[in-house]
Amino acid sequence: MPLDTPLSVTDRLFFAEEGLDRAGAERLVREALSGADDGELFLEYRESEGISLDDGRIRSATFDATRGFGLRAVAGEAAGYAHSGEMSEAALKRAAETVGAVRHGHSGTLDLAPRSTNARLYADGNPLALLDFGAKTALLGEIDAFARGRDPRVAQVMASIFGEWQAVQIIRPDGTRVADIRPLVRLNVAVVVEQDGRRETGSHGLGGRFDYARILAAPVWQAAVDEALRQALVNLDSVPAPAGEMEVVLGPGWPGILLHEAIGHGLEGDFNRKKTSAFAGLLGQRIAAPGVTVIDDGTMPDRRGSLTVDDEGTPSNRTVLIEDGILTGFLQDRQNARLMGVASTGNGRRQSYAHIPMPRMTNTVMLGGEHAPEEILRSVKRGLYAVNFGGGQVDITSGKFVFSASEAYMVEDGKLGAPVKGATLIGNGPDSLTKVTMVGNDMALDPGIGTCGKQGQGVPVGVGQPTLKLAGLTIGGTAV
Repeated sequence: MPLDTPLSVTDRLFFAEEGLDRAGAERLVREALSGADDGELFLEYRESEGISLDDGRIRSATFDATRGFGLRAVAGEAAGYAHSGEMSEAALKRAAETVGAVRHGHSGTLDLAPRSTNARLYADGNPLALLDFGAKTALLGEIDAFARGRDPRVAQVMASIFGEWQAVQIIRPDGTRVADIRPLVRLNVAVVVEQDGRRETGSHGLGGRFDYARILAAPVWQAAVDEALRQALVNLDSVPAPAGEMEVVLGPGWPGILLHEAIGHGLEGDFNRKKTSAFAGLLGQRIAAPGVTVIDDGTMPDRRGSLTVDDEGTPSNRTVLIEDGILTGFLQDRQNARLMGVASTGNGRRQSYAHIPMPRMTNTVMLGGEHAPEEILRSVKRGLYAVNFGGGQVDITSGKFVFSASEAYMVEDGKLGAPVKGATLIGNGPDSLTKVTMVGNDMALDPGIGTCGKQGQGVPVGVGQPTLKLAGLTIGGTAV
């Protein structure tokens, strides 16, 4: 076997270097999961670093290396999970005794192992090794100087670099082993501008599953600075947003975060199996306007939300969730898929070895339609054009959401008007899907900045969509 395969790399990390005996680990997994329906040993090694600059000074610099395992036994709807940062046979034995309690009195048939894959969606190298600490801090200083030189109104610059290298190996009781090596990097820039006593902020970030060279090349980070500065200057001219019901146009790319939060979580298998989702029981029915097609695709090379295999060892997939307005599927991990009588979609994800897997999104995207974005804007009599979003809240059971727009404009008689500040979109996820009246032909992906939270776990994700027009959303505003 070549020395640079994910399996060989992880064998060295977890067995040769750590001293854990592979044959002994496989035997303990087999014994611990005897009679269970499913389960696995998840081994993880992770290096991560973060460096941030604020107002010309390095404010924080961190480096962390963690190694550990999680052992899971699944019996029906129950799951036993034990984890440890101690990679030893004794710790694994204690974990095996703990998870064994969940299968007491249960006699199951072990689920088949996931299919194998030869796919490699990202490079296996460690991005943290590309530049030394001095080069990274010097680059942040260059970003600060460049931003201040772009406009005399720049009052403050914040920039940060984050990098991660994660190696995982998954061992099943039948002896099947799957491994993956996952790089992840991100650059963030925020600029504060001041004019006549008014201060406004703009920000931009980008990243993905590749090394630092992709985001730290001068043309790339300079473009990120210019975008953050552009947003800040737009906000300087913003006026209070009006309130009321009106037409809304969502821009392409990052505004797909609304799709992710308001709709995507409701299409995860666990919520639908337990019937706590607003979409439960609607499979095969129309839930969106014609022309609305939504997919979750974890197979896009180098994307932040992509995975060669998920955290249960299942190859990632391109799953059609909504096709031309019809609900066609849900996102599944192995446990929920088995209980619902369907196949896993490769969406079993966990934050780390200390967390149990659950159905999670990867890159959730609405596909493009037939309308040019200019045509969509021209069709608006009076409405809001939301280009970027900040934070938001969603209730999975009801589908109700509230999202704040960080960059938005009024539209009057088909023409862009003044930028507005303080606009919030208020609505209901399932209901908003039926209000889509025009789908643009400019589908775009976000720049690689998303992190999704669910039940206390955060995982990297991607979103995307074309320009969309929705009729009759409620806008919360600040205009008096």
